[in-house]
Amino acid sequence: MVRIIRKAALPTPSEVIDRLRPAATQALTMTLREPRPEGFPLLFTAQGLLIEPAVAFLHDHSVRQAHTADTLRTYAEILYDWFETLEQNNIPWDDADVADLVAYRNRMLTQPSTHTGKPYRISTINHRVRGVLRFYKWAVGTSWLQASILVDAPLTSRLTRPTRSVRTYSAQAPERSFFILRQFESLPRPLTSEQAVELLARLPPPYDLMGRWQLFTGLRISELLSLRVHDVTNCSSSSASLYRIEVTRKGRKPSYVLAPACLLDETEAYLSGLRQAWLLRARRRGRAAETLALFVNSRGSPVGKNAYQRVISRTGQVCGFRATTHLLRATFACILLARLQRLASEGAAINPLMIVKVLLGHEHIETTDRYLRAIAVEAFAFKQVLETLLSGAR
Repeated sequence: MVRIIRKAALPTPSEVIDRLRPAATQALTMTLREPRPEGFPLLFTAQGLLIEPAVAFLHDHSVRQAHTADTLRTYAEILYDWFETLEQNNIPWDDADVADLVAYRNRMLTQPSTHTGKPYRISTINHRVRGVLRFYKWAVGTSWLQASILVDAPLTSRLTRPTRSVRTYSAQAPERSFFILRQFESLPRPLTSEQAVELLARLPPPYDLMGRWQLFTGLRISELLSLRVHDVTNCSSSSASLYRIEVTRKGRKPSYVLAPACLLDETEAYLSGLRQAWLLRARRRGRAAETLALFVNSRGSPVGKNAYQRVISRTGQVCGFRATTHLLRATFACILLARLQRLASEGAAINPLMIVKVLLGHEHIETTDRYLRAIAVEAFAFKQVLETLLSGAR
């Protein structure tokens, strides 16, 4: 069975036996040209052999190309699953061919995930297949392999068609690969105003404030968790009621969101109240409680991604509807876009899609266009239309 072992910090001389202390002392003085960070994933076979091409791929993307920790984790999970499949079937990684990748893909179609026990989503299957193809393309490009049929597979042998956006654009090679399953585009399904109010009312602190930040600014969960105290205390006012908050988007792109003054007032009350009390209690109990993170839990530790997602999901279940952190962002986008469209129809010289694109940090306008098509008709307006139609039919 393939295993992932995380790189640990070097031990200090006092942590090793006497005869190893000189080596430990020397190791601490060594300077590496491309050091791997602590926690870097190392893949090993069942026999304890390092899977060198996989580790080199992760090293190249993490250290040399400076991809984010989330990207590294995603690639590590994809390679772990692929090499585990190869090992179970006694297939050398450099001999894998089209039939092997198709069998890998089809297994995910017919068998549930061993992690969740639920069927794989088509998007997840395609994501993993693209990751495998990207790995083999990299292996050929860096001379780990002279050639691979997975890289040279003819695109004319396409078994399925890729998803096309309403606005056509040229697809990348992995998107055109016949390994990729046809995937129907799913549109965002935002919360109604009543659902959003009920959800926020039931969320415990600090998750209620975090939910408000997503609903009022459209931040991604990673962007929300990366906020620091100084980001909201040193922000600049862009108008009488809005403040510009500098954020770092996906791919480390600098950007900003606009936060209303009422949200910053709530945040200031949280900083001087609950957050300060939680940190003081953590220090009294001997826990390290010095953190710059804006959002901390009742133990004085920075709020984690999984914990926040679980609270949102469980609170939604209590309310009787589905709720996720992404739905909070989608709700912001759809409500904002609907109001901007209304202003544009009344003659305002604005581009609603472009405004939402900037505030959401989208790289492509096609992504923002999904929200335009997902704007739900207001219940009262739909009722009025029905009544008009019915009265006309009498």
